Amino acid sequence: MNKFNTIFLITLLTLSGAQTIHASEDDHDHKTAHTEEGHDTHDEDGDAHEEGHDAHEKDGDTHEEEEGIHLKAAQQKAAGITTTTLKLTNIGSSISAPGEITLNAYATSQAASLISAQVVKRHAKLGDSVSLGQPLVTLSSVEMAQAQGDLLVAAREWNRVRKLGQKVVSAARYIQAKVNNEQARAKVQAYGMNQQQVEVMLKAGNNRLANGRFQLLALQGGTVIQDQFTLGEVVNAGQMLFKISDETKLWVNTRLTAKQVTDVQIGATANISFGEKTLTGTVIQRHHSLDESTRTIGVRIEVANPNDVLHPGVFVDVSITATNTENVLSVPADAVLRSPDGDWMVFVEHEDNQFEPQEIEVLRTNNGVTVIDGIDAGSRVVTHGAFFLQSELAKSGFNIHNH
Repeated sequence: MNKFNTIFLITLLTLSGAQTIHASEDDHDHKTAHTEEGHDTHDEDGDAHEEGHDAHEKDGDTHEEEEGIHLKAAQQKAAGITTTTLKLTNIGSSISAPGEITLNAYATSQAASLISAQVVKRHAKLGDSVSLGQPLVTLSSVEMAQAQGDLLVAAREWNRVRKLGQKVVSAARYIQAKVNNEQARAKVQAYGMNQQQVEVMLKAGNNRLANGRFQLLALQGGTVIQDQFTLGEVVNAGQMLFKISDETKLWVNTRLTAKQVTDVQIGATANISFGEKTLTGTVIQRHHSLDESTRTIGVRIEVANPNDVLHPGVFVDVSITATNTENVLSVPADAVLRSPDGDWMVFVEHEDNQFEPQEIEVLRTNNGVTVIDGIDAGSRVVTHGAFFLQSELAKSGFNIHNH
């Protein structure tokens, strides 16, 4: 190859390399521009997406603000809806404890034979209402027959001596006849005959022999709650045949700690709850000794028993008004309702004419007032008409947990 051809070849190679490098630089610049443009486009799309997301959130906020129940003033008036601003109030606290219904021992009596006797006739049975002095059962006893005979003899002798007088008979005989009569009468009454029955027997005289029969009478009015015997049974001395109790007022026995008892006064109000019913009672007694096993002190409550709804042995919940007070938030009991999932709730007015449910915690309810927690003082709570709002809430399908 000559010198000229060599120079020409070198020139061509040089020009070709420059074009290649230039093309690579152009490709790099093109890719860089594409990347930057794509990135800018992506950023713009992301910004647009974020704007859309923000707009969605704003729309969601607007939707949430529109949740709840909106009522015009006329609708609220027609539904009887009223609201009250919650304030801390100083009210008496209460002490809660389990209790048991028992008979009122001061209004309960037993009919028992004081001597061995046989049941001859029944005059009352379990569940009967009896009155004071009503015959319950007729008994027959050999011991009573002997005592009745002695009384008839002693009474006849006393009547004869008394008619003769102390001027005819000696003083010793007069006194002895009188004492014998009184002792015979006392013995018959101790065996189970009352004074009226004795008088009837003595007036009958020879027309009524000392046959040993006598009746046990009701010592009070009330209901027969026990009659554990059978006709013809021979009962022992002291054996209870009937238990009668006036169940118009019963007792509730509960036990409190020594500290709790110091906050309970005689005469304090107590609410007795069982099932869906709540009755009001009064504390009538506090025990004066501490149970060593449970370290508690007994408290006795008297409660009226309308329509015989309470029965001895039933377990109840007791809430006693204590002497100490505390600052709490409270609303009428009717203002507190159950949410669909079973939690307690009240309706709160967040804005004018807008009501929303809010879950709260019920601490206790006394005399129609419910003490609540889980809500701030100053909240405007619906105190009347909550049931109407609850029905409207159910129609709207509002879910308190999704709000």
